[in-house]
This record gives sequence, structure tokens and C-alpha cells, in this order.
Amino acid sequence: IMAPPTYGDLGKSARDLFSSGYHFGLIKLDVKTKTKSGVEFSSGGVSNQDSGKVFGTLETKYSIDDYGLKFSEKWNTDNTLATDVTFADKLLKGLTLGYGCTFSPQTGTKTGKLKTSYKHDNVSANADFDLSLSAGPLVNASAVVGYQGWLAGYQACFDTQRNKLTKNNFALGYTASDFTLHAAVNNGCDFSGLIYHKVKPELEGAINLEWNSSNNVTQFGIATKYNLDQDASIRAKVNSNLQVGLGYQQKLRD
Repeated sequence: IMAPPTYGDLGKSARDLFSSGYHFGLIKLDVKTKTKSGVEFSSGGVSNQDSGKVFGTLETKYSIDDYGLKFSEKWNTDNTLATDVTFADKLLKGLTLGYGCTFSPQTGTKTGKLKTSYKHDNVSANADFDLSLSAGPLVNASAVVGYQGWLAGYQACFDTQRNKLTKNNFALGYTASDFTLHAAVNNGCDFSGLIYHKVKPELEGAINLEWNSSNNVTQFGIATKYNLDQDASIRAKVNSNLQVGLGYQQKLRD
């Protein structure tokens, strides 16, 4: 039995068909490698053809498996440094503790976040504490429970400085081997639904429906992906605004 997905991953298979593989107006390059000692290096760059802005990142990852520790260090062309440390499965099976921070030498801006997550056969929960020197921390928490394919989740964000709940989201879903259903209500006014179907091994499809009760605006979309072979795929999507997206992906080498 696998633990249910986190709240942010509910409906992910459908959302990926609408978002992954489309880079309109962008040139993107990602490179990854791994040393014999287990240290992972990855670098990436994105060039926006409209604005001319180029953004790049360099990241290293390494782990000490005997102690359940993982380290990640990242730098980007905005001159921001980020460090992330996690400690998993040693205090309790399925429990992960972590801390992440960022620092910008040019502006002196600092951020910090304490992170916890727990996964078991029928539950997946996490809580993050965004720390700030100028304001009280933001508490983000979510939980998903699963039973025989059915999923139910709740997500909330609490601003301790203003003593206010700033996020209040619910979700329900069902997952089978070849399709998923997902419905969500965000802050009591944004309603959404996703349907994903794996028609056959090389063909996938998804439908997205959104409705905002405050302005009575409805939007929907259809997306599909077809694998030509193991290394090439084509994808297409269209929405209620008659915007059409087409994509082709080719794997050059491992």
C-alpha cells in the first residue's frame, strides 16, 4: 500500500498535460550529471524571447543515507543563494523534517522555512512554517487521506501576525489504474474539476473545468499527449478562449 499523494499533487497527472512541455516564447536548457561519489549537479537556463531576459540556475545535491540526511545548495543569476537540509525516516518511518533558507547578498534579504511531512499507508500530511524577522510566521498545513482509491484533502494557511486564515481549500478525488477524478474548492469561491484518462499506453487525455462564483466566470480546457515512440511525443491543448497549444518533444540521448 502506497501513501496517498500530497495535497499539491492531487490531480497532477491531468494538470501536467496542460502545463508540461509548453514553453511559449522561451528557450530552455537543462543539464544534469552525477559523480561516482553520488553528488548530483544540475544547471538550467531560460531565455525569454519577448523581454530578452536570461535566467540561470546551478544546483548541487548530495546525501548521507546512513543518517537520513539530504543537502541541496542552489544559486541563480539573480544572485540568490538557497540551502535546503532534510532528515528523513530516522525518528519515525515516513517522517521528514527539513529546513530551507535563502539569502541575497546584494539586498540582504533573508528567508527561512521549517518543513515537516509525514506519510503512511492512508495519510499524507505536511506543515511548513515561513519565518520572517519583520512579521509573524505563516503556517501552511495540509493533509490527504485515502481509502480504496478515494482521496480527500484539506489545505490551510494561517497568518499569525494578522491572526487570519488566508487559505482554506478542500479537495476530493478518485484514482484508478487508468483514470483520475479531482474536484476542489478554494476559499469557498473557486471551484475546479479535473478528469484524466489513459486511453492506451501511448495516448493520454485530460479535461479541466473552472468556475469562480464571485464573478461567475467559467473556463474549460482539453489536453492530450501521444507518444510516437519511446523517445518522441506530441501534445496539444485548447481552452474556452480558443487558445491552442501544440508541442513536440524529442529525447536526444540518455
